[in-house]
Amino acid sequence: MLNKTPIKRNENIIKFSRDHHASLLFCWKIRQGVKHHIDIDRMLDYLRYFWTKHFAPHFGEEEAFLFAPLKDDKVLKAMDDHKSIKESIEALHATKLHGTEEKLLELADMVDEHVRYEERILFPHLESTLSHEQLKHIGTQISDEPLLDTYQDAFWKNPSSL
Repeated sequence: MLNKTPIKRNENIIKFSRDHHASLLFCWKIRQGVKHHIDIDRMLDYLRYFWTKHFAPHFGEEEAFLFAPLKDDKVLKAMDDHKSIKESIEALHATKLHGTEEKLLELADMVDEHVRYEERILFPHLESTLSHEQLKHIGTQISDEPLLDTYQDAFWKNPSSL
């Protein structure tokens, strides 16, 4: 049985976990859009918005501040994930290939797996490896502003319920 107890996160990096919640909602919204066969352009517009307003700043802060003190295999995997997510998003925008819905679902799965990796494996590793001073320093460098999803087109809602 899966443990449903919330993970206690170090106060200096809890913002990243809050950002991850928005990332998981992104995955759900994309899956809902595909499920309801929403117009691809509407979902790609959302993807563009979310990249600019959420993923790019989030990845940038993680890489510049959280990952900087330690470049071990666990951190390098997270950085590779960031690169793969970015490349997948760029490919979706570069061309609307046959099977775009499948590519959107693959992206949602990739983001979902990445968030769960960071939350369950990487963050506990960093919290146990980095010193209290290093974590505190990270906390002073990152933005206090939460990355909110304020996208106006609620394409993910069931069209029959609108």
